[in-house]
Amino acid sequence: MSFKTKKYQVIRGALSQALSNFIFNYMLLQRDAVDLMLEKNKVNPANPFIGKRDDPQVLGAYSKYADWVMETLLQYMRPIMKAKTGMDLVPTYSYTRLYEKGNILHRHKDRPSCEISTTLHLGGDEWPIFLDPSGADFVIDHQTIKPGAPKGVQVDLKVGDMLIYSGCDLEHWREPFEGTVCSQVFLHYNHANGPYAKTNLYDKRPLLGVPK
Repeated sequence: MSFKTKKYQVIRGALSQALSNFIFNYMLLQRDAVDLMLEKNKVNPANPFIGKRDDPQVLGAYSKYADWVMETLLQYMRPIMKAKTGMDLVPTYSYTRLYEKGNILHRHKDRPSCEISTTLHLGGDEWPIFLDPSGADFVIDHQTIKPGAPKGVQVDLKVGDMLIYSGCDLEHWREPFEGTVCSQVFLHYNHANGPYAKTNLYDKRPLLGVPK
């Protein structure tokens, strides 16, 4: 079935292992440098360019909105996204995380900036993502799920693989991470002819690469 039919699709080898590995090590270096600077009080923790560890969606994971490399990747992957989905897309934003043991991504749907998204495995241990293809709403609040919610479809990604999915339509989540580290980048897009294309371009920023 096509992406338009089931609203998700796995693309194997979307990014080369060499480039994935480069970006993975770039993120590890950033995380360690930021942790050290924060420990030594050498940087303002409110600086949006350094990333953070207090993202309420995955507390403790090093996360970064609109990293310049990832925003470049957002544009680089757009032709592939358009070809695989059969849709004309405009970029909104990128978001990167370095997950660590015990992290969990709770079941949820995304906000309007994430109509068409991809999660791309950059490196580290594999960590499956789950989707509910029914499109139903089973989340009551951040951590409470209605009884009878389906277990979902498990998607396993190797380095360089990505999952394209309709994040506003399909609930998605990850179970507690049992590995050491896993890096994923989320690349988000809107339909070029949809209701958010003009009002939400670049996630309401003047251009890519600047903070929210």
